[in-house]
Formats: sequence, C-alpha cells, structure tokens
Amino acid sequence: MAQQGNQAKFCCSICLDLLKDPVTIPCGHNYCMSCIKSFWDEEDQKKSHSCPQCRQTFKPRPVLVKNTLLAELVEELKKTGPQDAPADHCYAGPGDVACDVCTGRKLKALTSCLVCLASYCEQHLQPHYESPTFKKHKLVEASVKLQDTICSHHDEVMKIFCRTDQQCICYLCSMEEHRGHDMISAAAERTEKQEELRKRRQKLQRRIQHREKDVKELQQEVETIDRSADKAVEDNEKIFTELIRVIEKRSSDVKQQIRSLQETEASRAKELQEELKEEISELKRKDAELEQLEGTEDHTQFLHSCPSLSQLTESTDSPRPKTNSLRYFEDVTAARDKIQAFFTETWFLVETTTRADLLKYACHITLDPNTAHKYLVLSEGNRKIKFDVNNLAYSQHPDRFIHISQVLSKDGLTGRCYWEVEMSRNTAVAVAYKSIGRSGDFNAHVFGYNEKSWVLNCGSIYKFIHDNLSTGISGPKSSRIGVYLDHSAGLLSFYSVTETMTLLHRVQTTFTQPLYAGLFLGGFNGDTAELCKLK
Repeated sequence: MAQQGNQAKFCCSICLDLLKDPVTIPCGHNYCMSCIKSFWDEEDQKKSHSCPQCRQTFKPRPVLVKNTLLAELVEELKKTGPQDAPADHCYAGPGDVACDVCTGRKLKALTSCLVCLASYCEQHLQPHYESPTFKKHKLVEASVKLQDTICSHHDEVMKIFCRTDQQCICYLCSMEEHRGHDMISAAAERTEKQEELRKRRQKLQRRIQHREKDVKELQQEVETIDRSADKAVEDNEKIFTELIRVIEKRSSDVKQQIRSLQETEASRAKELQEELKEEISELKRKDAELEQLEGTEDHTQFLHSCPSLSQLTESTDSPRPKTNSLRYFEDVTAARDKIQAFFTETWFLVETTTRADLLKYACHITLDPNTAHKYLVLSEGNRKIKFDVNNLAYSQHPDRFIHISQVLSKDGLTGRCYWEVEMSRNTAVAVAYKSIGRSGDFNAHVFGYNEKSWVLNCGSIYKFIHDNLSTGISGPKSSRIGVYLDHSAGLLSFYSVTETMTLLHRVQTTFTQPLYAGLFLGGFNGDTAELCKLK
C-alpha cells in the first residue's frame, strides 16, 4: 500500500503513468514533457497556457526543462516493483463521459465543473478539492451535455433564463438581443419549474392511484362475475340434475300407472267379452227352439208350446258397454301438456339473450300524470319525465305520489311485455301494484321498500330491491335498461342494453295483481328518464 502511495506521487496527472522525462512548470506541478507539450499545443489558439490541475495561466508559453532530480527518483521507483495500471472498467468507453485532462486512453470522468467547463476523473479532480482557487467552482455529475450550458454566441455560461423567449441566456445576451425582456436567474426559474413539476407529479400520482383503484375494482368485478357465473352454472346443474331425476321418477310412476290401468281395463273388457259370448250362445239356442216351434204342423201342439216359449221372445238385451280409450289416459295427456309448457318457458329463460327475441314482446307504455310527483314534468306524449324543482304544482289527486319523485304507468301489465328506459343519473326502473302507497310511511310507498314493488336502482352501481331487501348487482353500465315481464309465469328480468343484451337480475315469483311500470328520479335538477320507442 505504501509503495502504491509513493507511485501516485510520481505519476503524471495527464497520462496517469509514472513520469517520463519529468518537467516542472511555473506553478510547481510536474508532468511528462510529452504530455504537457501536447496539452499546451491544444491551447495555442487561446494564446494562453494553463496548468491542467490548478488552471493557473501563463503568458507567454513557459519553456520546459527536464527535472533531473525527479527523473532519478522515478527511475529508482521503477526498480522497486511494477506499477499498477488502472483496471479496464475505469477507462471511458462508448457512452461514458471521458476525462478532459487525460491523454492517450482516457479515464471515466466522475464530475464536471460548470466554471472550467471540463470533466475530470478522480485524480484530475483533486485540485478542485485542494486548491482555494477552485473552491467557488460549481461541480455537478459528469455530463456529456456540458457544452449545452455555454452560450454559442458568447462562449459564456448561461445563468439567466429569459421568460419572454423561454430560453437560457448568458449575461451578455441579457444586455444585447434580450434587453428589456422578462428575465430571472436560471436557478430561480428552475426552483419555480421544479415546484410546478412537483405539483404535476402529485396530480399524476393521484391519477395513478385512482386508476390503480379502478383497476382493482374492475378486477374485483371480474372476480365477482366469475364467481356469479360459476355459481349460476353450479345451480343450473343442480336444478337440471334434480329436474331430470324428478322427471325420470315421474316417468316411471306414470308408466307404472298406465300399465296398471291397462291391465285393469283390459281385464274388465275381457270379462264383458265372455259374458257377451255366453249371452250370444243362449240367444242362438233360443232362436233354434223358436225356429223348431215355427215349423210344427200340429195346431194343438203349437198352441200348447207357445205359452212357455213366449218368454223367449222377451228382450234379454243388456246395455252395450261404452268404452273410450282416450279417457283412460287423459291425465297423462294433461301432464304431458303441463310439462311441455314448463319446458317451453324454461327454454325461453335460457335462450332469450338477444334483443330481437325480447322485442317480440315490446309494448307501448304511457305514464299516468295523476301519479307523478310535483317535481316531475311529463312530455313526449307522457313517455318522458324530467326533474324540475320549479315545476308548477299539480292539482291534488288521490293517486299522486306526495313525498318521493316517482310515477306509474297509466295501464296495468299482464301477459308478456318488454320495454326499455333511456335515463340519466341516479334513476330507478320499477314495477308495482297499483295498490302501493302514495304517502305516509316511507316503506309503504317507495319503490322496492315494500312487498308491492320491485325496483332496479341504476346509480353508481346496480342494486335490486324488493320488500326492503337489497341485492348488489354486477354488470356493464348503460344508459338504457330493458325490462321483460311474464306476468302469468311470475318472471321479471332486467337487462343492460348496449350492443349486446346482458342480464342484470331475474326474479321468479307469483304476481297476484296487474303490474304497473314505474320510474324514479333521484333528485338532480335536469335529470330525465324516457320510455323508448321500440321498433
């Protein structure tokens, strides 16, 4: 280690090797004669020469004289052992900033000086730490763009920022072509811009957080959809497996009943058949006796036999048994019809996924002005409502909703019906019995909070409510909602209508009264909901 330290003292700070033909320049620093000559040759155009380490300038160019004593010391040092060469990774390569002082193969620069406008390796940087001359020099991380800080017109450092022209300038530019412009120090402008960048980064980071939250929520929604679909498939398999089991058992029972009925009725028919055969034989025997009597020539014998044979002429016909083979199995036929109707309805539930299928049941619905809350303005032939707090109050009517901004259709719905609603924010689509309350207790008259109404709330998320029980629903957001009702089957379905139909929620129940379509607006002035015209 001591030997390496001694070698460093006798190294040229330009080539970083042991001194060759050492010379001492006026400031006292030592260099290889060839190294300092090459360095000064490059400075000849400046008409002044400087020390690569301390930057002291000399005019005229000093005459170089070999330092004999130093040369002898270097020769002795060479005999004591080999000198260590810098490792390859210390030399500048493509893309690295090279030391401006090194000659030959240059080392990597660690630092750039904004005053000297040069970059230095670790060894050539030492004078900036040791000499008071360099204490005020601004050192920055080594940069290949060091020349970008120099004015191309005046070769001065650009320390001023012209806000008028939005560019960095030197102090000479500020007194010439930029005179009278709005100027500030580059450092002060950097501070302001850095604060703007900090605020912009904060906004970007907040936006990133919001987007990451959205991504997380969407991921949760996807997981919810997957779980819901998996559960629906599982429930479907259970239902149809049980249905198949029940049908197979019922089929076996019906088959057994048919065969039992077949055996009973066939046995009864055979008994009747035998009785009729016996009756036919007896009738034929009597017919033969009458035929014989009819051929008797003796009047006395004929008349004597007639009283006893007269009884043979009396009718012994019994009522002919009436049979109807269809009557025996009419229960089976009725059951078949019920099963066929059930499967028709079930198949409709499974297969009806396109809008074209549902439009077959499109119905024209108008709203009843006598049920509309005072803030709901009806238009478009009573098919559209708009929330307006400045609306003139309606006349009193027993059917009007008093405390909640909702409205019912004019006519009740039975059978199969389909309609669509185009809406803005915070709207709800409902069906309800006409007997739903109009005021008083909240649960008695608000859609979904009683057993007389079913509602799909379409706010920030979908939510189905019936009898004050709420169910969160996942599905694609849409401004248009489709409603399918099969009153007799007790079926109510809500769809998100986009380019495709997406089932949001389905209800299977029993409806005991005609249903009325309902609309609700959440209380934002200007919000609308409209029953769409379906073609």
